Amino acid sequence: MPGSRLEDLARLVDGRVETVDAGLVVSDVTHDSRSVVPGALFVAVVGSTRDGHDHVRQAADLGAVAACVERRLDIDLPQMLVSSTRAAMGPLAAAVHGDPSHHMTVVGVTGTNGKTTVSQYVTAIADHAGLTTGLIGTIETRIAGRVVESVRTTPEASNLQRLLAEMRASGCTLVTTEVSSHALTLGRVRATVFSVAAFTNLSQDHLDFHGTMEDYAAAKESLFTDYQVGTAVINVDDPTGARIAARVEHGLVTIGRDGMARAEDVRPVPEGSVFRMVTPWGSTTVATPVFGRFNVDNVVMAATCALAAGVGWPEVVSSLGNLPGVPGRFEKVSGDDPVTVIVDYAHTPAGIAQAIETARGLGGSRVIVVVGAGGDRDREKRPLMGRAAMAADVVVITSDNPRSEDPARIVDAVASGTGGGARAIIDRREAMRAALETARPGDIVLILGRGHESNQQVGDRSIPFDDRVVAVEELTAMRRSANSGSGTGSMVG
Repeated sequence: MPGSRLEDLARLVDGRVETVDAGLVVSDVTHDSRSVVPGALFVAVVGSTRDGHDHVRQAADLGAVAACVERRLDIDLPQMLVSSTRAAMGPLAAAVHGDPSHHMTVVGVTGTNGKTTVSQYVTAIADHAGLTTGLIGTIETRIAGRVVESVRTTPEASNLQRLLAEMRASGCTLVTTEVSSHALTLGRVRATVFSVAAFTNLSQDHLDFHGTMEDYAAAKESLFTDYQVGTAVINVDDPTGARIAARVEHGLVTIGRDGMARAEDVRPVPEGSVFRMVTPWGSTTVATPVFGRFNVDNVVMAATCALAAGVGWPEVVSSLGNLPGVPGRFEKVSGDDPVTVIVDYAHTPAGIAQAIETARGLGGSRVIVVVGAGGDRDREKRPLMGRAAMAADVVVITSDNPRSEDPARIVDAVASGTGGGARAIIDRREAMRAALETARPGDIVLILGRGHESNQQVGDRSIPFDDRVVAVEELTAMRRSANSGSGTGSMVG
């Protein structure tokens, strides 16, 4: 059982412990009083809506041997006083669990778009090479092939270090984790050592949290300036990436049109893309089952991360022809239907533009887009999302995850960027149905915004709604209608 003396932990974070048994050992660290196990150190984190200090007594009742606090509490429990419990939590958890990131190759991927795809590809490449891998991200968490539910893109510091320790104990030698801007701002990855850190791109998102694009960019940049990173893999075609790269003093591999690693002579083919991959480790022609320039760039970044992490060149190259599809990332859900239907997670103006551009490259007749914006999130990007969607031939604005907001108001905000050129249908299923009924043979219907998500957040309810499942249901209903001779939609031709 891992563990550390409380007094040693206090010295690690410049904390102060008053009158405690010299031999008191902490075997776990948690910030959630409900998950306390005997022997745990409870960290009383002060959040935006809740104060962990109010739950110290509950933690003690469940077996916590001590509490990390910002103010002394009137409770008979050893207490470690620190200036910031949130800042202390990562180092404390890492120490208690034996600094697991020091004993594995950890690849961290940050950026607005592409984190999930790059992380999934890095893991697939490493799996192909025969490594035992761990994956932490938006869609799922995997430990040596075992799937664990993901609660957020990057777990809280106490959960992250416990998870890394479990991965180490399970024999994982390479771990890939998405690193969100929230995680960087809130210190969730503190005390984590990254063998490789990658930056994909930056575009408008999360301003409800960061306030300004400058602060958002600074959060992403901090991964490369405030953490221990072995090799930085950075997209320098992105202005923020170029700025970050200029600050990296050693271990830099640039990605981009003129980067050290790049894709040249990219050609779309029915099965995906063919291109010449150039890297510091070698160059070769690659055929890979991914569509669109932005996905080709994701492949190059993932390959470069894997190479920088020590995966051999032959293993990396041989893996690229069999990369698995990433759930909800430009995922084709139609079969041999006359209309191609694709579901994608694109939920930023830049992501929407990329999805439409990629769809154009597939050679269809028209591109029809179904898109909405999430509630209780960055409001400033909503009109910009509508404007980006107008690159399609037909646009249907609908509800996404409205959360606590009125979905009609969100739809209006997105539609305000379309100049009146879009159709607004609040009910998401009806909007998808309308898009399919509008489609003609050869058209491509893009359903954007939710990707792999299986539930829609409406108020305080979580309603089962998977865009991929619903799209297939609507396609099936239209086929049945056409076969019965009652079809009126133009999709059936």
